[in-house]
Amino acid sequence: MDDSLNSRGLNEAFGDEPAPLPLFLRWMAEAGEAENDDPTAFALATVDAAGQPSVRMLLLMRATEAGFVFYTNMKSRKAEELQGNPRASMCFHWKKLRRQLRVSGSVTLVSDAEADAYFASRDHASKVGAWASLQSSSMSSRCEFEQRVAEYLTKYPEGSVVPRPPHWSGWLLQPAEVEFWLDADARLHERLRYTARPDGSWEQELLYP
Repeated sequence: MDDSLNSRGLNEAFGDEPAPLPLFLRWMAEAGEAENDDPTAFALATVDAAGQPSVRMLLLMRATEAGFVFYTNMKSRKAEELQGNPRASMCFHWKKLRRQLRVSGSVTLVSDAEADAYFASRDHASKVGAWASLQSSSMSSRCEFEQRVAEYLTKYPEGSVVPRPPHWSGWLLQPAEVEFWLDADARLHERLRYTARPDGSWEQELLYP
């Protein structure tokens, strides 16, 4: 057996963590060094009441033992779908590292205090944009949106305090399953899956590619 593999045959890139978060944080740090743009970008999949899936790219804001946090306009399609079906999946792809990560589980809203704190950390233009955008609604022209931005810039000029809109908050995805994927030659990829147990521990298993 290759010296880079432990007794279970795990690739050294996986390590042998009993829970997925330490490995995720290590992979994210390595992606931050290797990827040119937005290593925190991920695809979020939701499902509507008719069973139609929808997917889009977002940015991860935080990952802890509690789960993965992202923010959005609560009138957006994704937020409406999450309110109707509070389950979601996310997928990270770090092309230069030839790695993929998939997470699935249930979602809950973050607290108002947490949403306020994150919103306060955003730059002024992003705060104004959150007020101006009627996300996912149709508009007659781009000028209509630009006019709304101008109106809110007048209301909240540079240097003023911009409060968090009541329709803007964050979601916490609490993982039930986390899968780490490594690219390999001849499509003989390596996969490591963690599945949450009822007692809070994790089952770890290797999967065929």
